[in-house]
Amino acid sequence: MSSTVPAHITTNGAAMRRMRPTTPGTVGIERPLLRLPAAVAVALVGGVALDASFPALGWWPLAFVAVTLALVSLIGRTVWGGVLVGAAFGATFFFPHLSWAAQFLGDNPQGWVPWVALAFVETAIFAALSPLVVLAYRWLPRWRDTRAVRLGVLPVLVAGAWLARELVLGSWPYGGFPWGRLGMSQSESPIAPVASWLGVSGLGFLMVVLCAGAIEVVRWARRERASLPADDSVRRRFAGGLSRAGLLGAVPVALVAVVMLVVPQFPTADAGTIRVGAAQGNGPAAYADQWSPDAVLDSQLAASAPLESEQVDVVLWPEGGVDSDPAADPGTARILSAAAAAYGAPVLVNAASGVDELFYNTSFLWTESGPEATHAKRHPVPFGEYVPDRDLYGAIVPGLVGLLTREYTPGADSPVFDLGQASVGLAICFDVAFDDVIEEGVADGAQVFMFQTNNADFRGTDENLQQVAIARMRAIETGRSVVNVSTTGTSQIVAPDGSTVQSLASDEAGLMVADVELRDGSTAGVVLGPWVKGVLLWGTLLGLAVLAVGVRRSLY
Repeated sequence: MSSTVPAHITTNGAAMRRMRPTTPGTVGIERPLLRLPAAVAVALVGGVALDASFPALGWWPLAFVAVTLALVSLIGRTVWGGVLVGAAFGATFFFPHLSWAAQFLGDNPQGWVPWVALAFVETAIFAALSPLVVLAYRWLPRWRDTRAVRLGVLPVLVAGAWLARELVLGSWPYGGFPWGRLGMSQSESPIAPVASWLGVSGLGFLMVVLCAGAIEVVRWARRERASLPADDSVRRRFAGGLSRAGLLGAVPVALVAVVMLVVPQFPTADAGTIRVGAAQGNGPAAYADQWSPDAVLDSQLAASAPLESEQVDVVLWPEGGVDSDPAADPGTARILSAAAAAYGAPVLVNAASGVDELFYNTSFLWTESGPEATHAKRHPVPFGEYVPDRDLYGAIVPGLVGLLTREYTPGADSPVFDLGQASVGLAICFDVAFDDVIEEGVADGAQVFMFQTNNADFRGTDENLQQVAIARMRAIETGRSVVNVSTTGTSQIVAPDGSTVQSLASDEAGLMVADVELRDGSTAGVVLGPWVKGVLLWGTLLGLAVLAVGVRRSLY
């Protein structure tokens, strides 16, 4: 028997050795696609691209570019390499995306501290959890390295790792900061209706599956090309079969893309209309503004004056539209009751309100006879509306912590007001970013959502536009109209399909009056949303744990 080894086998073996290092302890680990300096550079570009996919630019296709760059930079990394690459991506996303936080304290020379602190913490958590993606790429191929696993299972696990990181960011610490979620970048894209089936997290998951799947199709095709026999005639014969196999491997990715593009919005039932007047007073409502007593209230009354000759069912004012506690100030209470009588409709107002020595960010349904219902903000903003661990942070930055003298308490009441002819779901400013408030609103019978916000602290930044994108996505996700009103803008009425019915420009007083659609029924996205998030988080962590045990056993 000849001892000569066929050339195509030696070539194939050399190619495989190039793909898989044989250093002890690294069996089955592919080399990084990029050297570390290049990976960091790519991650930096990816973070910038993700920020650009959100408003003000709102170039939503860049979200897919960003995810692809992030994944390419993480493939084959060590755990600490993954942390470094994750920090690079996180920094170039969160620092520009949250730059509006520097405006919160106005001209205070330490105004940059809230921005840097928030962006740094978000970047640090993002970086610390990036090894979840690294380990998915490392462990799954070591367990099974087949085309089915590479093209079908690996993208799912990688996407689960990405969304697990996002879910942690949105819930921890101090309740989390669910701002800048991947799915929220798609509020104006043709794939936004997916959120009505799987929720915003489910939409983000499929986006990562699509990007990770496309990467694996390319990697598998390159791997098979590298394994072709060296002989030209044999190579040509093999090439035809491999190209067909490559097309077959791309089918799952193409299928996901097609489904995301063609899926219609989950249907909800028509329940009539309600006529709404929403006023944007453009008063001095910022934290650092100087104003005389009732200046904000007066600005809202002035903007709402045309409603005295209009027929409306409810009047909506923004968060902080009343600058004194109407439950404790008889003069303010009389003014609101007189306004409700003049408009011939209840007024949905908001103010800081005290109850038994506790303060709440409270919305009131105010009628001629006074408040008929109240709802307190569920998620007060850490370091904005209260200071967690005040003694600790007071020792670090006493000057800034001392500025926040009022501590808001989270509310626990239903985020729904019954108007008789309609049920209105509420979300006060930051609450719009939290799924639980929206899900509870639908469960309690909300037929339309009315979001009250105060963007005065962030004039001239992207914050209000980012919040509008969240409001638009909530309309699509729940299949309900949204009336989003701000003290200083922008304010909009959004149809259940996410289209804008009316809007007011920023920094201008104005009034919107429209017949707003009411809808009944829950979308699949609202019902399944909590389950999707639970499966993504715990399923991914369990899957990685099982793989860790399996890989460890395979090495011994």
